[in-house]
Amino acid sequence: MKLSIVIPCFNESATIEEVIAAVLASPVKDKEIIIVDDCSTDGTREILNEKIAPLVSKIVFHDVNQGKGAALRTGFQSATGDIVIIQDADLEYDPQEYGKLLKPILDGKADVVYGSRFAGGESHRVVYFWHMLGNEFLTFLSNAFTNINLSDMETCYKVFRKDIIDQITIEENRFGFEPEITAKVARLQCRIFEVGISYYGRTYDEGKKIGWRDGFRAIYAILKYNIFR
Repeated sequence: MKLSIVIPCFNESATIEEVIAAVLASPVKDKEIIIVDDCSTDGTREILNEKIAPLVSKIVFHDVNQGKGAALRTGFQSATGDIVIIQDADLEYDPQEYGKLLKPILDGKADVVYGSRFAGGESHRVVYFWHMLGNEFLTFLSNAFTNINLSDMETCYKVFRKDIIDQITIEENRFGFEPEITAKVARLQCRIFEVGISYYGRTYDEGKKIGWRDGFRAIYAILKYNIFR
């Protein structure tokens, strides 16, 4: 089965080359790599054009910064594989773990797989307490409305059968994507699995972008896509 790797990217000039090298070295052979640059202004676009374009399947450039959800919407529309995985353009997640993320789908057991930073015994960098607490709260609130028992709703690593993602219209432009997609795959009654993954979290000095406003938007998205739909 062919894997589509969708990489939303915004101002990741410090990491994008290393991330693409890691994705290329991942254990999946039949794969396409789709990068969506969300109007980067730090030199990322030049790196993509000059160094990375020959190495990947497709690069799409947004003319206006819209957010991660919008970049993923563009990437999903471009994907041609049987399975789609989201890969952030930073160094927080390890492409060497694609194999175990794909296994439940390849075994015919799952439609969707979440890579959980809080399940299993993999290594994690110790970073922000309040981020962890906020993540746990948002996951709890999402679970309460969807009636599923995820441990890490906000994880980057989400894997979908392509026929599942094709049934979903992404409306959120920023980080509200995470609770939105969770609500929508739960409503489709997808078979959802979790797999424990490692995690090397970044600090804000190292380029982390998510902030408190995104937390409030996530709460809004949980209510919007679970109650008012």
